Amino acid sequence: MAAPSPGKCHKANEVIALIGDKWTVHIVMQLATGKKRFSEIERSVDGISRKMLTTTLRGLERDGYVTREVFPTIPPRVEYELTNFGRELSCPLRALGDWAAANHDRVLAARRAYDNRVED
Repeated sequence: MAAPSPGKCHKANEVIALIGDKWTVHIVMQLATGKKRFSEIERSVDGISRKMLTTTLRGLERDGYVTREVFPTIPPRVEYELTNFGRELSCPLRALGDWAAANHDRVLAARRAYDNRVED
């Protein structure tokens, strides 16, 4: 199997950079179930700050995964929804999440085995 070209790796890294951050997967998977208000997302993503949620949502919107709709109410109501592109992204993220959950114990066992070898 040939090694990927540097150009292909650069393109992949550029796209994966946002997707691979700590919060993006959680947010995309929350939005995969449908349109959500900012406050709903904030409550469902444990430990995220308002600033980080705003930053992550803006990045997702900028890259075309999410749409943002502002309703002129007092206070303003803001809703986020995955675009078709974002829904495409949720499929491999769900598969990766399923794989990670199914293999969690194997990873922990490998870590323990490694740590035991390194300590000796």
